[in-house]
Amino acid sequence: MARRVAAVAALVVVLWAGVASAAVYEVGDKTGWTIMGNPDYAAWASSKKFHLGDTVVFTYNKQFHNVLAVSKADYKNCDASKPTATWSTGNDSVVLNNTGHHYFLCGFTGHCAAGQKVDIRVASSSAAPSESPSAAPSPTPSGSKPSGGATAAPSPHPNAAPKALSASSVAATVAASLLSLAAAVLA
Repeated sequence: MARRVAAVAALVVVLWAGVASAAVYEVGDKTGWTIMGNPDYAAWASSKKFHLGDTVVFTYNKQFHNVLAVSKADYKNCDASKPTATWSTGNDSVVLNNTGHHYFLCGFTGHCAAGQKVDIRVASSSAAPSESPSAAPSPTPSGSKPSGGATAAPSPHPNAAPKALSASSVAATVAASLLSLAAAVLA
């Protein structure tokens, strides 16, 4: 019985650490996903350290923009004809589930060529936590068609992406749920 309690406690600690390290980033920060003002998405992405489980939020006017996940070649050529995933709500959250590069662009004519594309590189080691104050929402589909290393997540309130959830509140909820489960198993 003592071994069960120790195992459950260890599981809680591991899960708590994993949840606390996930972060949410709004693509382009307050500028959002646009061509207005010529945002430099390459500079934005290079200023961040993305890790497995982090979420990127694309905020934009859905009448004028969308988000397409594409291959490296299609990214370089601004080819929007073969996306691996498409989002078009205007407030799309994407969970980064694989290491390496994730290529996104706007599929509206001329927008990618005008710079509305971003290469997000997820570090191969997830040992260090991300440098963002918030935790990622649960990775559940929200009507988009993700594939590969990106998963749709529920869209947070339009102005809440940088503060979608606090790591401590998510971790506390997960810990409480696991402790309840452990109590039920041990009873």
